[in-house]
Amino acid sequence: MSETGTVELGKGPSGTGGADDVVLARFFWLGIGGLMLGMFLAMLDSLIIATSLPTIVGDLGGLDHLSWVVTAYLLATAATTAIWGKLGDLYGRKRVFLLSIVLFLAGSVLSGLAQDMGQLIGFRALQGLGGGGLMVGAQAIIGELVPPRKSGRIQAMMAVMMPTAFVGGPLVGGFLTDNFGWRWVFYVNIPIGALALLATGLFIHTAAPTVRAKIDYLGTGLLTAGIVALTLLTSWAGSEYGWASAQIIGLAVVSVAALIAFGYVQRRVAEPLMPPRMFRDRNFIIAQALSFFGGAAMFTATNFLPQYTQYARGVSSTTGGLLLIPMMLGMVDMMVVAAILVTKTGKYRIYPILGGALVTVGMLLLLVLDAGTNTLVGSLLTAVIGLGVGCLVQNTVVITMNSVEIRDMGAGTGANTLARLIGGSLGVALLGSLFSNRLEDTLADRLGPGGTGKGGGASGDLTPELLRKLPQTVQDAFGDAVTNGLHVVAIGGAVVGVLTFAVAWFIREVPLRDTNETSAKDAGGPDAAPDTDTRTDTDTDTVTDADARAGSAPDTDSARA
Repeated sequence: MSETGTVELGKGPSGTGGADDVVLARFFWLGIGGLMLGMFLAMLDSLIIATSLPTIVGDLGGLDHLSWVVTAYLLATAATTAIWGKLGDLYGRKRVFLLSIVLFLAGSVLSGLAQDMGQLIGFRALQGLGGGGLMVGAQAIIGELVPPRKSGRIQAMMAVMMPTAFVGGPLVGGFLTDNFGWRWVFYVNIPIGALALLATGLFIHTAAPTVRAKIDYLGTGLLTAGIVALTLLTSWAGSEYGWASAQIIGLAVVSVAALIAFGYVQRRVAEPLMPPRMFRDRNFIIAQALSFFGGAAMFTATNFLPQYTQYARGVSSTTGGLLLIPMMLGMVDMMVVAAILVTKTGKYRIYPILGGALVTVGMLLLLVLDAGTNTLVGSLLTAVIGLGVGCLVQNTVVITMNSVEIRDMGAGTGANTLARLIGGSLGVALLGSLFSNRLEDTLADRLGPGGTGKGGGASGDLTPELLRKLPQTVQDAFGDAVTNGLHVVAIGGAVVGVLTFAVAWFIREVPLRDTNETSAKDAGGPDAAPDTDTRTDTDTDTVTDADARAGSAPDTDSARA
């Protein structure tokens, strides 16, 4: 750790790189490993259960409540993401992160012990409450310990985990269900979470907050109501209820009203859940917009491409997951390369711009797919989307961390994660509705009002296994219908890419912090200055470090490793 409080990777307190410092640095990396395990749990758990749902229903019953096994977790996670971040800022990020792991593990154990669908849904909600703090807590702690300019190796580690979870989640879930039973989909979290608790508890040390502030209960309630309504809207629209139904319109009204009221309250409370000062920084606002678009592109691709491979190409669910590997490898490679280059050069503005361009091109390439396209060729085409998303996801985190004061690190990373979740949810819901409409229209044209020929059965009830038992003409028609639906999704995804490309040009190349020095104002102590904008805004794309951030007094309570 340097005299200003910033962790110097590979060195201990003396900064000499001697034997004692090497040991301390190793302990630090063990702690970082604990943070990574916590993040991995959050990424993995939203995906690992997918392949286990049919078995769970067969054991517990309650098919009509099946979607709530997933929705309950997503609701709790989305509603608490920003809250966990702010709690970390107020009461200590390490302490709050450890609490989120304990809640997550408690929900995992109880979910594995559930005896009926109602219990499982309730315990999944508890698991989601903890899950909301895993990603945000880990990122906030990393932002406190390591300044953005020196976080390349850590960002590369984070880059590897996300695609691994996306591909590995369904595969691990299927393996555990087939060989040990569906309850092990939840029990597997216990050893991973225990290691995360142990490593983080022993080897991570963060600064203790110097003041205690009142929690913004009104803002918390309004944000929770808005996010819950929005999550339900995106989960139900076009599936449970029509887009023009009273239920969906009502949820939209509640969500908009609650979020507007939340913004009003944040300007008037002493310690806001999302401090308005964060939104005075142009780069912060743009980073959240890019995180929103990146989430929409990533979740859209991972949700609709498997439908094409399984329905149009006739592959199994496991093989369909494996066919996404080129996209995930593209994401990993670009995240790692960008993290290394950003660390070496300090330049990051080009990557979101490049990401928007690559997402646009990658989505448009999906238009060449049809029911007869070679499966390997179709799989390789997805790599371009992965490269684009890889340019966006991690760099929006870096820009966010660089744009907020240390005292707001939790709130800032919470906002970034929340923007990605909302982008993914809205993207899947909106494009999913277009996908379904195009699919039904194509089936009606090819097969008539009978749809799939199952006696009027809706195509939404048709699984890949059932499709293979139907006449070849129906299989061909359904394959074409799914392909046409994918083309509509690709066009929508290209629009998202164009918007990303356009917005990314407004990023300013503000120099990345290479220390985490804090002043009394930044620490939120009793001598804190009024809540005024500490960042200058010019018409140029480059701002000096002095202009970019005020305050450089050493922080003796800063993180140490």
